[in-house]
Amino acid sequence: MMLSIKTSKAAILFKSHHPLIVDEIILPTQLQYGQVLVELIRSGICGTQINEIDEAKGPDQFFPHLLGHEGFARVLEIGPGVQTVSPNDFVVMHWRAGSGIQSEPAVYQWDGRKLNSGWVTTFSNHSIVSENRVTKVTPNLFELNIYPLLGCALTTSLGVLNNDAKVKSSDTLLIFGCGGIGLLLIKLAKVLGIKNIVAVDINKDKLVYAKKFGASSIIKYTDKTNTLVQLKNVFRNDLPSVAIETSGNSEAIELCYELSAPAARVILVGVPRLGSLAKIYTLPLHLGKVLKGSYGGESHPDVDIPEMIELISKGILNLNDYPTHMFKLDEINDAIIKLRSGTPGRIVLNF
Repeated sequence: MMLSIKTSKAAILFKSHHPLIVDEIILPTQLQYGQVLVELIRSGICGTQINEIDEAKGPDQFFPHLLGHEGFARVLEIGPGVQTVSPNDFVVMHWRAGSGIQSEPAVYQWDGRKLNSGWVTTFSNHSIVSENRVTKVTPNLFELNIYPLLGCALTTSLGVLNNDAKVKSSDTLLIFGCGGIGLLLIKLAKVLGIKNIVAVDINKDKLVYAKKFGASSIIKYTDKTNTLVQLKNVFRNDLPSVAIETSGNSEAIELCYELSAPAARVILVGVPRLGSLAKIYTLPLHLGKVLKGSYGGESHPDVDIPEMIELISKGILNLNDYPTHMFKLDEINDAIIKLRSGTPGRIVLNF
C-alpha cells in the first residue's frame, strides 16, 4: 500500500560541528514489515544529540542522517505485521526496544541522495519508525511537553535508580550533574523515599532547581580539589552509598568513585568525549564497590512508561515545575544553542 504522505520537513545532520539543515525530505513509497508512520506532536532534545553533532564518540559514518530519540506522536499508518498500535493511536517514541517488531530502519531521500535514519528519529514532522520503538498511551492526561520525556529522560532516570543503582530509602545519594536527567533523578529519588541527596553542578541556575526539587545540599563545581573538600565537609562520615554521574566529565567520574562509600554503587550515565580518560584506583572494586556504566537505565518501555504515567497522573510525581523550553522545528539550531548554554530542564520541539 502506497504511503499517503510523500514528503515532510526534517532537521538533517549533514556535517559534524555544523548547524542542522531544515529541509524537505522524501519518504519511501510504502511501509516495510514492522514499520509505523507517525506524525510528531512533541520531541525532546537530549544531550545525546549534541554528542552526535560534535562526534563525541568518534567519526560519524552515516552522513547525512536524521536525529532524535524521544517523542510524542500520532500514528498515521502501519506496515505489514504491526499489531501493538493502530492508526490514530497516540504513542511515546523511545530508543530502547519495547514490544513488537524491530523493522529495518527507514531510508529517505534528500537533495538527490540517500538520507539515513535509525529505528526511531523525532526531528521531523513525520517519521517512519520500528514498531518496537513506540508505545501506545492515552493523550491529555497531563501537559503535552512531558510526554516525549517518557521516551528517554523520565524512564532512563527511573531505570538508573531502580535497575542500575537498586536504591533503597536508606541510601545516601550523590548526583553529579543537574541537567535534564539529573533533576529528574532528584525528583524520583524523593518519590522513592531517599532523604539525603547531594547535588553538584557547574551551573548555579541548575542548582537552584536541584534544591527546589529536593536536594538536601547543593555544591557548585569549581575544580576537583575544592569540590572534593566541600563534599567531604557535607558528607563527613556518612559517605554516599550511591553516586550517579550524569555529565560525562572525567574529573566528576573520579570524584564520584573516590568519595563514595567502600561498598557504594557508582553509576555512570554521562559519556566522556572520545579520548577523555578517568583514572581510578581499582582495589575498592575487589572489596565491594561497584562501578557500572548505565545503558538507558536498562529501561523496559512496556513496563516503565505505564508506571511513570501512573505516578504522574496520581500526583505522586509532580512535574508541573519541571522546566521545559519550546521551540519550533525551524528554530532547532537556536534550541541546540540554548541546550549548550546549560539551560535547566529539557528543550522541546513543538510540532
